[in-house]
Amino acid sequence: MVRQAERPRRWAVGITGASGAVYGISLCRELLKAGIDVHLVISEAGWRVLKEELGWNATRRADAVSEAFGGIEGGELVYYPPGDIGAAIASGSFRCEGMVVVPCSMGTLSAIAHGSSDNLMTRAADVAMKEGRPLLLVPRETPLNAVHLENMLKLARIGVRIIPAMPAFYQGPQSLEDVVRFMTGKIMDVMGLDHHLYSRWGESNES
Repeated sequence: MVRQAERPRRWAVGITGASGAVYGISLCRELLKAGIDVHLVISEAGWRVLKEELGWNATRRADAVSEAFGGIEGGELVYYPPGDIGAAIASGSFRCEGMVVVPCSMGTLSAIAHGSSDNLMTRAADVAMKEGRPLLLVPRETPLNAVHLENMLKLARIGVRIIPAMPAFYQGPQSLEDVVRFMTGKIMDVMGLDHHLYSRWGESNES
């Protein structure tokens, strides 16, 4: 009897120029620790935010990615520049469980909503939708105008999951890290992945 090889677990992750880059980095780390391969694309504006908010070296990008994720055992991380339109995640034939854009700028959300796929970020999102795979967008903007809301509604109606970066406080966060862990956990909940990143309402987080 020939045993079929186990299908690799892969998720595409996009980080855009919205504030809250730490959410994307946190999610990538948790996925890798869970043994999931991460195919990461960071927009040009995303690199600007990583530099401003987290102190990343935006001039030596491959080195910065390696430094951030190189010591994590589990899954494999593959990094793509945003202009690499021929990357694996740009093709529907590449097996991938879905895509998360976190944080997702209103510009990227608008491009996805209107089918504009002129870079790897929006092309990979378009592929997720056309292949019927999960697409999760984590917008981080305030206040929201009518155009933002209409774009989110348009995407929600076709099955895209909108997960605003709105951390709750019922779990009693004691630090900024606790807030980030909560949002990361909420994203992973929608992805269908187990975790112990925060205490659920009515449950203990002890394991």
